Amino acid sequence: MGAMKIVHYSEVPAENPGGESAGVTIRWLISQEDGAPHYYMRVFEINPGGYSPLHRHPWEHEIYILSGEGEVVMEEGAVRVRPGTAIFVECEELHQLRNVGEQLLRFICTIPSSGS
Repeated sequence: MGAMKIVHYSEVPAENPGGESAGVTIRWLISQEDGAPHYYMRVFEINPGGYSPLHRHPWEHEIYILSGEGEVVMEEGAVRVRPGTAIFVECEELHQLRNVGEQLLRFICTIPSSGS
């Protein structure tokens, strides 16, 4: 049995997530390295004007907006999001997050361990 992990997000290194993105960093707060068997937690930060890739994949996302203003792009169009907004992205659903504000867009994103 491993030890409980308690960490401030700023202590986790920010990495470039790769893909067709701009101005995005990811911090893997809880992952396989921590012994998490089912779900991983990440914090994304997107600079003003930045965006994640427009993509789809065979796993779900749960997203919670912490700060900043953005929009979620999907096949039906785009929806504005702000702090306190929760988003559920289904498997194979086309999606992208864009920072449309003047401040850093920061959000928590969880994925199943099969999606890493």
